[in-house]
Amino acid sequence: MVYMYSLMSLRGGRTILNSQQRNKLLQKILDSVTDFRYMTQDTNGIEDEDVESEPEHPLVSRPDFVPDTSRLVDNNISCLVGEASGVMQTSRQQNKSIIPVIERLNLNDGSSRSETCNLGNNFLPNNPRMLKNYYSRISCGIYSEDGKYFLSATHDKQLYVYSTHNGRLKPYRTIQACDVGWSILSVAFSPDNSYIAYSTWSETLFQCPLLMKNENDSSNGMQTLQLHPKERPFCVFSIAFSNDGRNIICGANDNRIHMYDRQRNQKFSEIESHDKHVNAIHFADDSSQIFFSGSDDGLCKVWDMRRDKMVGMFAGHQDGITYIDSRGDQRYLISNSKDQTIKLWDMRRYSTETVSQSMSWDYRINHLTAAERGCTTLLKNDTSVMTYYGHSIRKTLIRCHFSPKITTGQRYIYTGDSRGRLIIYDLLTGKIVHNVRGHTGCVRDVSWHPYGHNILTSSWDGKLCEWSYMGDRSPDV
Repeated sequence: MVYMYSLMSLRGGRTILNSQQRNKLLQKILDSVTDFRYMTQDTNGIEDEDVESEPEHPLVSRPDFVPDTSRLVDNNISCLVGEASGVMQTSRQQNKSIIPVIERLNLNDGSSRSETCNLGNNFLPNNPRMLKNYYSRISCGIYSEDGKYFLSATHDKQLYVYSTHNGRLKPYRTIQACDVGWSILSVAFSPDNSYIAYSTWSETLFQCPLLMKNENDSSNGMQTLQLHPKERPFCVFSIAFSNDGRNIICGANDNRIHMYDRQRNQKFSEIESHDKHVNAIHFADDSSQIFFSGSDDGLCKVWDMRRDKMVGMFAGHQDGITYIDSRGDQRYLISNSKDQTIKLWDMRRYSTETVSQSMSWDYRINHLTAAERGCTTLLKNDTSVMTYYGHSIRKTLIRCHFSPKITTGQRYIYTGDSRGRLIIYDLLTGKIVHNVRGHTGCVRDVSWHPYGHNILTSSWDGKLCEWSYMGDRSPDV
């Protein structure tokens, strides 16, 4: 992480390094790369059933398996990501050493963002270090959009807010959540970081100010946002703020999308959107006009918020969708699924058929057979650009994301895993870059710092871990 912050800070100014300063900087880089930090393996309070004993994915374990990239190479996302991440740069920019970059900076030759990404992508986070042990399952863990805060939610009904000054987590505020049914299921920061919101098995959403204004307020400033559902029991699986902070949209177990106006303090719309639970909600870009929904019916749908109307649909998953992330360009998105795959979609390639094929198994209880998990046959209505195999989804709605634009050029897709692993895929090849176990329980949430080179993983083993580069590592089987 030190080398990345140093490089980015150098790009921000016109400072010329003398030999002593350069040597000191290189020593910091060397120290950060060679520092081996052991992770504590204390499992107090963790149930044995949390540990996933499922073997490696049968496809990934086959030496002859090569992901099918035929659709990907014909799509211009390969060019977009290649240029942004430095893959398509000249041979001068393919050097893994930071020294030539520093020398060009000293000569005022400059360093492009793609070159910075290309360099940083050789040092991806691959080594875990435990930061916190809550002794309670962690259900959610996210950075704020600007990276200034990190929010954890645990099964003991606590919300832990941290500031991230200088790349370090510092306790900022602890909030006692109210009316929590089983667990907090989704959390979100308002765009201006003034509020945080969460959802659970409840007929309401909850929000509270990030900064406590009145220390004597026993309610912690908690506010309830009434959704008045028609069906019960009711649960909200996913929430998202609009970019202007005015609205919150959410997906629920009544197969509907609910929309809440924070200024008017009331729900203003309800859409009958899917045939099964709506597990995932995500805006397409900062305009907050187009958003996506993902459901247990295996479909991902595209909606225009101005008209409460579906404008497109993606079909191809063979089981329910657990999470959706957008590339932020109103063009590409990814979906994580209980069929043990991640799919990449192009907004120009909607599906024309609504038929989805769901497996007759409960992902929380049963294992897929080797034949089912090793199947690469696409459904006839599958319009996905690429399918990524190798991670495991059981027991909960595991999240996946595009890697940050600033530091990686969005070259990677990363996800949690039921076996306690962090999985990082190369978007361009479909291959797993890192498959490393850092937890003894399911990793439900993963969050990459938007401007740094570290990842935080939140697990059912109660541990919050920070991943940084430690040198080349072999996958843990």
